[in-house]
Amino acid sequence: MKTKTVFVCQNCGSQSARWVGKCPNCEEWNSYVEEVSTPRIDVNKIAAGSVIAPVLLKEIDVYNDKRYLTGIGEFDRVMGGGIVPGSVTLIGGDPGIGKSTIVLQAGCALARTGLKVLYISGEESVKQAKMRADRVAQAANGNFYIVNEIDVETITGYIHQLTPQVVIIDSIQVVHLAELSSSPGSVAQVRESASVLTQLAKSRGVALFFVGHVTKEGMLAGPRVLEHMVDGVLYFEGERYSSYRVLRANKNRFGSTNEIGVFEMTASGLQEVLNPSEIFLCERPEGSSGSVVVPILEGTRPFLVEIQGLVSRSAFGMVRQKAQGFDANRLALLAAVLEKRLGMNLGDKDIFLNVVGGVKVMDPAADLGVTLAVASALLDKVVPHDTAILGEVGLSAEVRSVAQIATRVNEAQKLGFTRCIVPKNNLKNKNDFKPSNIRLIPVATVREALDKL
Repeated sequence: MKTKTVFVCQNCGSQSARWVGKCPNCEEWNSYVEEVSTPRIDVNKIAAGSVIAPVLLKEIDVYNDKRYLTGIGEFDRVMGGGIVPGSVTLIGGDPGIGKSTIVLQAGCALARTGLKVLYISGEESVKQAKMRADRVAQAANGNFYIVNEIDVETITGYIHQLTPQVVIIDSIQVVHLAELSSSPGSVAQVRESASVLTQLAKSRGVALFFVGHVTKEGMLAGPRVLEHMVDGVLYFEGERYSSYRVLRANKNRFGSTNEIGVFEMTASGLQEVLNPSEIFLCERPEGSSGSVVVPILEGTRPFLVEIQGLVSRSAFGMVRQKAQGFDANRLALLAAVLEKRLGMNLGDKDIFLNVVGGVKVMDPAADLGVTLAVASALLDKVVPHDTAILGEVGLSAEVRSVAQIATRVNEAQKLGFTRCIVPKNNLKNKNDFKPSNIRLIPVATVREALDKL
């Protein structure tokens, strides 16, 4: 077989005949590595029997294919209501965040329902995986198979032999094709190995899960084409020293990408957090300025988060604006609105913002809460403890309407809040929404919200 040497960018997969310092495609520095290139692998030859003949669209019956339910409600919600047969899902996250734990728990749960599950452990021995399964997954039944293997051809042989409904590859960065001379984890190996396994899964209707490593920038390691090949990309998020984890879908061909699942890491594995609002608010201080509660919406799920603001005089002449769990550029915009439209002196102040619990808030309905948290910290005025705040803020300091206000207010009401500041335009038709135990305070501008607080 004729071979040649090429330089491949380990970030995007771009190739060059010579080494270059900066990738012209993704502009990453020092990412080119010398690899031996070989002719493209024949996917159908390795995944024997995976060739599919063309069929008429009208003759395809999709109604008999039911989703596989793991019984882990948070996981099933993020997957779009269950696992679709023949789907390929990539799960990424920081080291130690719980990627292997969640797929092992899901696999054991599926095996207990009668499905045949094959777990390819490329990084652990079967005894190590067994010890972890006994600790976190309450031991699966006889339909859960596990093997320590990294050769793709051997893995495809196991799939043909066992005919499982679900296959888990932990992780895609360690498997390799013998036809390629590059080392496991390289761009070529990840791309070709994933291509072979994906083709096999699609042809046999196998639900396939890849566990993927992430780079120091938080992006999935390997070529970006890997994210385009799969049907779903899930990210595990969470603070290193926090026990709470958030599972978020960045891509999902069979469901919404707005859903999230909240878990708590315990000694017995990942446990579902059925009411995140209580968890995020359980340690909220009373009588402290800069603390605001906002009902946010992630997909169809509402929950309350505490936003804390702190404003202090800059000691070094250069102001800082730091945000944890919120977009820093959005924070700078809202601070500019406070200074320009409301006359608050923030030009020589450091502004710090924190979303409690390690949650990342992207909902525009949190704008008013962030704005009032910063104003409360600057003026040292306490926001009433029984008040929730929501609304989008424009550049003219106007408060704009938000979606699904009834769902948000009902969540605040369940947690014992008696007042809620809402956009005035959301209450134009008062007949649509009449809460009983919570008072709605409509506002049209940020100044009006401050006055009513």
